[in-house]
Amino acid sequence: MADRRRWSQHHEPEDAAEEVEALRGSQDIYPSYSQDQLYLNKGCCSDLQGRLPYATLIATVMCVSGVGIFCFTVFRGITLTNLMLENVFHFRLAWLEPTQLGLVIGAASMAALGLMMLFVGCLATGATRRRVYRGHTSRVGGRVTCAIFMVLTYLLQLAWLALLILLVLIAATYSTFKALCNDKFEHPENECINFEMFHFFFPKNTPIDDMKVCNQEATEFCKDYVKNGELMAYLAAISSLIVILSLIHYLMCLSANYAHIRDQEKFQDFQEMQFITDPDGHMTSKERF
Repeated sequence: MADRRRWSQHHEPEDAAEEVEALRGSQDIYPSYSQDQLYLNKGCCSDLQGRLPYATLIATVMCVSGVGIFCFTVFRGITLTNLMLENVFHFRLAWLEPTQLGLVIGAASMAALGLMMLFVGCLATGATRRRVYRGHTSRVGGRVTCAIFMVLTYLLQLAWLALLILLVLIAATYSTFKALCNDKFEHPENECINFEMFHFFFPKNTPIDDMKVCNQEATEFCKDYVKNGELMAYLAAISSLIVILSLIHYLMCLSANYAHIRDQEKFQDFQEMQFITDPDGHMTSKERF
């Protein structure tokens, strides 16, 4: 520190930029100066708090919780739908099970992607950013990574929005089935629930009798399948909305991280100029500027 003080007293170039370049070329001054030393007096907890990307962490919690609810409700809802088609309407859709597996795997991958973006947020926050993105190459790599994640997040947001619209339509269909069930229970003289108006839901050449649900099948259809299926559809739609909100949050965080990484060199220059004018850190902001 004494060497730095003597150096600052005997070398006072008129242009601050020249002094910054001189410091960068000095191997015994610049490498020993680190902003991370400012955190030593604050304790371990303060250091950890300064390194946590709270906004990205909130988005990750929303994403993981939404994906978890979505996986459970979609798996359960498709299982109920498949059983309803087999036991009540006497036909089977072969593509339901692959769709069920694909949705669950895709949603789980979404949670893994959220954890990756949390890691990127940690690298671009606080003292960790000053360590990781000190060089030009690392800053370019960080900006490219943030840009890739922003494009991917935007595309995933469109996909989840389309999925949300589909789930809302499915929930509305179950609500219509529930209204038909309520109408049957209010009018016991109606022995059957007629689904001929929904003939477009059935495969071609489906017999008319298979579009009618009567007696015990009607009770099973309403209590076991429609009631639970409607609940699963609405919960899946709500969880999709939570995931969409988390993706919007991720976009904002990634944009901020991109700007922080891009301006990291300017921050370094400012810190070096601040160190030159006040090596010991005793000057006030008015005296410094």
